[in-house]
Amino acid sequence: MMRSCFRILAALVALMLLAPANSRAQVITSGPPACPTIALTFDLCPVRKGAGYDKALVDYLIENKIPATFFMSGQWIAKHDPEVEQLLEIAFFEVGTHGEVHAHLPMHSTDEQRAEILGPVKLLSEHYAHDTVLFRPPFGEYNDVTVDVVKTLGLRLIQWNIESGDPDPMLSAEQIVARIDRRAKAGSIVVLHANGKGKHTRQVIQRLTTEVLPRKGLKPTTVSDLLSCKLPNR
Repeated sequence: MMRSCFRILAALVALMLLAPANSRAQVITSGPPACPTIALTFDLCPVRKGAGYDKALVDYLIENKIPATFFMSGQWIAKHDPEVEQLLEIAFFEVGTHGEVHAHLPMHSTDEQRAEILGPVKLLSEHYAHDTVLFRPPFGEYNDVTVDVVKTLGLRLIQWNIESGDPDPMLSAEQIVARIDRRAKAGSIVVLHANGKGKHTRQVIQRLTTEVLPRKGLKPTTVSDLLSCKLPNR
């Protein structure tokens, strides 16, 4: 009886090992810890008031050739055509998507989630001839349905392991820098905002790229280069 149980258990283990590891999409929160790089990512969520675009931040990134990944929502894209064109033209920038209307995905059905996720992907492809596979769920919220839809659409679900907290008006630039400094390590993905919600985001990036990251021996890079362990050319 005992031998029979062991044989059954061994068979189950063998089946688990033979099953495809990527039967569902992988939720990515960081890159290889052996690579001395860190991904600075910026969400471009729709806003009700204001320009919805942190020009000073983006100008700083461009002037200092700092690689970055931007996650654009469909509504944001529709209202910021010149900015989309500019971001797509920068060789060391990368563009992903962030849902159509910034919806709470777990509250929606499979079809509704598919429409929310696919909207900006199609918009970038059809209006800007830009194909992207990187997707970040609005609010960082997802469920099993989200993960399955992302895989079906051939996308990669990108989260983070460092939340900067830059939209919080109660946090100073120093507090945000210290927060990131404590957690930053090789392979980290940091979430920030470039839609104007981060009052101190430009100052934070300046401190990170001139002080914190050099001290830690880390170089900023895009999400895709982080995941492939490709070092930036600078």
